[in-house]
Amino acid sequence: MSRYISNTPEQQLEMLADIGLKTIEDLFQDIPEQVRLRRDLDLPPAVSETELIKLMRDKAQQNCHLDEYTCFLGAGAYDHFVPSVIDQLISRQEFYTAYTPYQPEISQGTLQSIFEYQTMICELTGMDVSNASMYDGASALAEAALMACQATRRSQVLVAKSVHPESKEVVNTYCRFRGVSVEEIGYSNGQVDIEGLEEKLTPDTAAVLVQSPNFFGIIESLQEIGDLAHRNKSLFIVSVDPISLALLKSPGELGADIVVGEGQALGNAISFGGPYLGFFAATEKLMRKMPGRIVGQTKDKFGNRGFVLTIQTREQHIRREKATSNICSNQALNALTATIYLTLLGKKGLQEVANLCLQKSHYAYKELLNTGKYSPLFTAPFFKEFAVKSAVPVDELNKQLLAEKVIGGYPLERSYPELAGGWLIAVTEKRTKEEIDSLVRKVGK
Repeated sequence: MSRYISNTPEQQLEMLADIGLKTIEDLFQDIPEQVRLRRDLDLPPAVSETELIKLMRDKAQQNCHLDEYTCFLGAGAYDHFVPSVIDQLISRQEFYTAYTPYQPEISQGTLQSIFEYQTMICELTGMDVSNASMYDGASALAEAALMACQATRRSQVLVAKSVHPESKEVVNTYCRFRGVSVEEIGYSNGQVDIEGLEEKLTPDTAAVLVQSPNFFGIIESLQEIGDLAHRNKSLFIVSVDPISLALLKSPGELGADIVVGEGQALGNAISFGGPYLGFFAATEKLMRKMPGRIVGQTKDKFGNRGFVLTIQTREQHIRREKATSNICSNQALNALTATIYLTLLGKKGLQEVANLCLQKSHYAYKELLNTGKYSPLFTAPFFKEFAVKSAVPVDELNKQLLAEKVIGGYPLERSYPELAGGWLIAVTEKRTKEEIDSLVRKVGK
């Protein structure tokens, strides 16, 4: 790939002539004069290529990255092991340059990989059908809320306070401009307050939205919540950590109508915040209400197995007012990464990763409590993330750890003012006993 394209003034005039223009300025005639910048950009003087490379390398060295730092920070993005073969495969030209597979006759490879992805998501979640992925877990949850309102013809959703704070913000934004009211359900001991949920259910409640394991890392009582929602003829939407599903009962088994989540943990590097992918699955009854695109399996006229885009309900395919959503991308490369990851690990490998997360996080939790410096914030069961209460301000703890090349946990007070001193620690399969013991020594003095 070229770092830049060099065009001579003569070449520029030739290209402009081809599109019926005379000057570069003509390209921008539709931009109002009052918003145009009529000065040079405020940039430092130009440097040579060798100087620029050195400058950028020096800048990059200022970043704290996971090759050098031990990470106990989760809160929605997790430091799982990414097998090296993944980068080798997704770097193949046919994958990273591929666009939407509108023409099935030349896109069978891409379509098949998406079909395999959908199949694996269905197996993990216990749902009947999955779409070809979405932007991220937050937008997937918001789209699920709108889909529930369309399916039930109701205009209120209940969202658990224990759902990821950023996901709740996205849900609020989506719903605000669609005339959907959002009510929050409180928590008790880190789990959904069942009595509070019962009180807030109304005939206009389209869906109940929960996360399990939730933002505190705690496993919710999905069966009980789902039964309450269905008794009210509301849909039950669950956001999940896909790694946890290797050990826990699937949301489908526990009554979920729609299952969404963030797929970063499935072989996608943290990458300073993205890009990630959102997965989205539902019951067959809701299939035609699903946003995004779905790849289906079919046969050609010779009876050979083939794949196509099917049930295309996006605004690009049908009249805008008939579209279920205006989502325009399915994060195909990230979904392919998840597919390769799940294929490499297989059922037993994913179970081993999940079990290591479970055992190591509980070991870290026990050791932190044993120092006498920390107390449980909640006592409900957790998966790979837990919260403890610290007498020392969490920001101070994290600053101290960062100086020793350890990334500490999330200060819960940032999103939950009532949880002052709350420290949310994530422990994945990558963390060794030595790293956990070192963390405990550093903060247990």
